[in-house]
Amino acid sequence: MIREGWHGRFFEDFEEGDVYRHPLGRTITTTDNIWFTLLTQNTAPIHFDHAYASQTSFKKPLVDSTFTLALITGQSVTDISQNVFANLGWTDVTLPHPVFEGDTLYSQSEVLERRESRSRPDVGIVKVKTIGFNQDGQVVISFIRTVMVYKRGKGPSIPRPQLEGANDA
Repeated sequence: MIREGWHGRFFEDFEEGDVYRHPLGRTITTTDNIWFTLLTQNTAPIHFDHAYASQTSFKKPLVDSTFTLALITGQSVTDISQNVFANLGWTDVTLPHPVFEGDTLYSQSEVLERRESRSRPDVGIVKVKTIGFNQDGQVVISFIRTVMVYKRGKGPSIPRPQLEGANDA
């Protein structure tokens, strides 16, 4: 029997005060840091030049903070924005502890508020506070994110064609 997997939350599923511990962690590699830094044309050598970074007080490369923002946002998608219509913004981004290559990051989000959209009847507005923390429990990033999320039955569906030779039994 084919069983449907998790399809994420819809607007109706969010309640103020709910906290979602996002299921996936991710260890950051040197390759992640160098590629992301160079792909985004960040020329700060502290992210990709180990000899340079060894001369700083950190003694090793720092992970590009925009990679940290992207990763922690990505970790939250399964719980927060799987059914997103649009991201409306990120605010109050803080980076209280550095992230280094080899760190493993985890995250969680708290629902701060939810409301009906005034301009689009098929979606609602959800505001969450997301924190990312490393393997030692140190908070490395915190931000507020606001998203427009589809209401149940109002958004597009993911096509699920029947596969040749697939059997439901």
